Amino acid sequence: MNIHEHQAKELFADYGVPCQSGKIAATREEIAGALVDFPDTGKIVVKSQIHAGGRGKGTFLDGYKGGVKLASSKKEAAEIAEKMLGNTLVTQQTGPAGRQVQTVYFTEATDIKKEYYLAILLDRATSKPVVIASTEGGMDIEKVAEELPDKIIRTFIDPTIGIQGFQARQIAFALGFEGDQIKQMTKLVMNLYRLFDEKDCAMVEINPLIVTPEGHIMALDAKVSFDDNALFRQPEIRNLRDLNEEDPKEIEASKHGLNYIALDGNIACLVNGAGLAMATMDIIKYFGGSPANFLDVGGSANEEQVTHAFKIILSDPNVKGILVNIFGGIMKCDIIANGIIAAAKSVSIKVPLVVRLEGTNVEMGKKLLQESGLSLVAADSLAEAAEKIVQLASK
Repeated sequence: MNIHEHQAKELFADYGVPCQSGKIAATREEIAGALVDFPDTGKIVVKSQIHAGGRGKGTFLDGYKGGVKLASSKKEAAEIAEKMLGNTLVTQQTGPAGRQVQTVYFTEATDIKKEYYLAILLDRATSKPVVIASTEGGMDIEKVAEELPDKIIRTFIDPTIGIQGFQARQIAFALGFEGDQIKQMTKLVMNLYRLFDEKDCAMVEINPLIVTPEGHIMALDAKVSFDDNALFRQPEIRNLRDLNEEDPKEIEASKHGLNYIALDGNIACLVNGAGLAMATMDIIKYFGGSPANFLDVGGSANEEQVTHAFKIILSDPNVKGILVNIFGGIMKCDIIANGIIAAAKSVSIKVPLVVRLEGTNVEMGKKLLQESGLSLVAADSLAEAAEKIVQLASK
């Protein structure tokens, strides 16, 4: 789960991570109230709040450029905010459809002497949290890693004991800090890790982390995401969820315990198991098709969940074909078959449907589908199923 920058900075403040305070406005009527405590002629930063990076380089659909703007007065900040609110911002991370800006965030501008990068995330290879730091703040960290790999500092943390003071100091030394700034940076890294650990974060990122001309270290930006599987023990974090930033189909899927991610293709997939779902998407691409979604019904889904899965798939107007690929283990093929039949009764399936069943109760599942009278194409292998649905969806 992702949250907005202004929410992330509130968490930073709670955990003693130095950052700017600010005000938000969700309507044009709220803009004046949000700006009331700002000086009339001071520089103000206006930031569009969407769950995507690259806002500063983004462009709105009406041609207005920049989702992060610097205003020289309160009046100019209000004018910029009015142009952003309700407008759709397109960045490298949003895709061409963009995201509608429903909140703007005002902060006072800060002078910058030097920019850095700092993040904490889970390293999948070692199953440990890793602190990533760099002197090349403000840039895309992927670009830094590719072009300037020596500028990336990685510090792995033992999750059983947490980050140690000497590790935080080593990061400060590696970034070139001296004197009092070593103490500032050490405290900041320790507090940031405490936030990461206690709130079940998937990632905490500061880009840029800055040093002011006065020598103060602070977070100029904040990006925080959380482990969805741990949200049951983080009720106050769940309350920060902004459903306006999520695909309605993904929200509906989460209500029924389905793992669904919308994509921009035209062949929908219904699969049991994340690995099999990835393989199904890959083979669709191999035969020239484009997946419309990732949908894993899991190993213990029931008929009702399968029915809801079909309804979600069919709510996507871009879907031109459906591929069901089930390898029955815990999930039995007859349950999937009954789910398909139930979905067909409640929602008309007007696109080609290819079904590949294998595993537990496969013969029973195939018999149920054959006797259902549904218009579908059976396949015995994944390759055959993918090839058939790509051909049918292209007609």
